[in-house]
Amino acid sequence: MKHPEMDTSAVRAVSSAALAHVGDAVYELKVRTRLCAEGRLTAKNLHKATIARVCAGAQAKAARAIEPCLSEAEHEVYQRGRNVELRHIPAASTPGEYALATALEALMGWLYLSGNEDRIDELFEMCWKEIN
Repeated sequence: MKHPEMDTSAVRAVSSAALAHVGDAVYELKVRTRLCAEGRLTAKNLHKATIARVCAGAQAKAARAIEPCLSEAEHEVYQRGRNVELRHIPAASTPGEYALATALEALMGWLYLSGNEDRIDELFEMCWKEIN
């Protein structure tokens, strides 16, 4: 299903928290799809395997791996996401991990809303190598 792409000024107007909201779904869908495509897991274990790869700790690890490869514009979005004021941090993660996870999600949301799915795929491959 094709989503509506937003022009640059419209995407720029979206808050970092909203970008992370969209990016969280994009990233989790990429993880779920990869796990299903690999076909190694039973339906019973898919959820557990997904959670292990989308938790804040795993996302922080992935975020650190891709940061050196980001363009200037991507890095700006990443930084904005990392600096989002966090009101609730899950007990299983540190504030630093959660901030990095939010940065990754914001970047994924920004790329998705900008219609840059090829770049999402490229960065996700780097993430997958790090979290798998």
